[in-house]
This record gives sequence, C-alpha cells and structure tokens, in this order.
Amino acid sequence: MTETLQLSFIGLGVMGGPMTAHLSRAGHRVTAYNRSPERAAKWRSAWEGEGLAISFAETPADAARGADIVFTCVGNDDDLAAVTLGGDGVLARLGEGALLVDHTTTSAAMARKLGEACAARGIGFVDAPVSGGQAGAENGKLAVMCGGWDEDMARARPVMEAYGKAIVHVGPVGAGQTAKMANQMCIAGTLAGLSEAVRLADAAGLDLDRTYEAISGGAAQSWQMDNRWQTMCRGEFDFGFAIDWMRKDLGYALDEAKRLGLASPVTALVDQFYADVQAAGGNRYDTSALITRLPEGNTKK
Repeated sequence: MTETLQLSFIGLGVMGGPMTAHLSRAGHRVTAYNRSPERAAKWRSAWEGEGLAISFAETPADAARGADIVFTCVGNDDDLAAVTLGGDGVLARLGEGALLVDHTTTSAAMARKLGEACAARGIGFVDAPVSGGQAGAENGKLAVMCGGWDEDMARARPVMEAYGKAIVHVGPVGAGQTAKMANQMCIAGTLAGLSEAVRLADAAGLDLDRTYEAISGGAAQSWQMDNRWQTMCRGEFDFGFAIDWMRKDLGYALDEAKRLGLASPVTALVDQFYADVQAAGGNRYDTSALITRLPEGNTKK
C-alpha cells in the first residue's frame, strides 16, 4: 500500500463517486465535494453505510485546503474551469508542492491551460482522462491515459492504482486528453460498424446469439461487441455512457484534428449520426443506441 495521504475528490458522478470510495478503501484520508448537494447526500449515505470515513466540503477551495493531491472529475471545460480556476476553486487554496490530477475528459487546450496555471503556483499537474465506464469505475478497473511531468506521474500513479488497471503515461501535459480523443474516435467508429452488422444479421434471419459467437472469436472482436451486442439486439440503452457526453468528446477530437491540420471524415460522419439520435430524444442513451438510427430490414423473419 502507498503512504497515507490527504486527498480530495471534486465531482461525484457515476465515475467520481466510485473512484472516491476506492481511495478511501485504500486507506487515505479523503474529502469530497460535489456541486449538486442532492448527489453529495446520496453518496454520503452510501459511504456511511459502508463505514467509509469520507468528509465533505462546502466548496472546491475548502476541499483542497491541506490536500496532498486533489482529483477532479466533472463534465467539460467550463465545469473544470469553475471548480479549479474560480474564486472558490481548487487553486485558490491548494498549497505549493501539492498535485492536481484531472480525470475529466476535456479539450487538450484546457489541459494545457490548467497545467500552466498550476505551474505558476508551484503545483504539479496530470491530465488523466479515464475509460472503462461506470462498471470500470465501480470495479476499480479503469484505463487511465496520462499527460504530465515524470515526477508528477510518479506521485500520482500509486494513488490512482486504487481504481486503475492500466495507467499509461503518454507524454507531456495535454497528451492524456489527446489519447482519450483517439479512444473515443475508435469507439465511435466501432459502434457504427457494429450497428450495421447487427441490423444485417437480423434482417437476414440469422440467430443473433450464434452470429455473435461466430464472429466474436475472430478479428472483429472488440470490447464494444462483447459488452454491447446483446443489449443492442434487445434494444436496451438506458445505461452506460450517454450520447450527450460522446458528442462532447467527439467535438474535442474534431477540434484538435483541425488544429493539427488533419481530416477525420469517419469521426465527423458518426458524430452527425449521433446528432440524429439526439434529435430523436436519445440524448441520455448509451452510445450503442447509434443502432436506433438504422431501420430494420424489409426481410425480417
């Protein structure tokens, strides 16, 4: 086990809540903050029932006071700026020599901006977006893509091992966010192909379970196929990573690609497919709801 540290976690969503609990279970002293008092109360009740001694702060600044490391996991660039750079933000109270680790999926520009603000105050910074979804957070099996200085990574890694199964230092500040963009581009493209494959097999009258068994053992196998094929076949989408968040992430990816002078036509096309699902009311559906945009075939058995 790592040494016992004073930690703070800002953002108790479906990812941040379980991650905070893992830090407490690892033996650290943890203070939490969430902008929604109702959600904070929900987590407080759950953690007290488990016997976890996690304290709560009234503001991000209060949560950061005296912390060795502060973790953030909020919604987007604006949310992150509010909880870190605002008057009651983390950097208003986080002491020199401390470390800020951001698990939010943001733009690379935001990561670089926050990294510069931390450096000006003598604070370390790691941008560390995660992948693995709610299940990965709950089971402590997240993939963490990190950008930052070697010495900051050396401090952050043993603590993040409480909830990360694959923690990879990709490069300097901003590199973690760029790796997450690549991750989301891969997921979007995979789900587009998977959606068309399910519709094809169904319209042709194939047994969908046997079709999955036949193709999942070969080159087409993927996490999305293993975890979403069955639910896509059943039309179940009220769980998982929301389309609203995927479109936010793909927007960051497309902006970064443009900045680098790259064309990303497949990502741009799938992003518009997701816009169609949003327009039909699927904003909060799992990203596998991309299949709902495709009509069922005319030769259904």
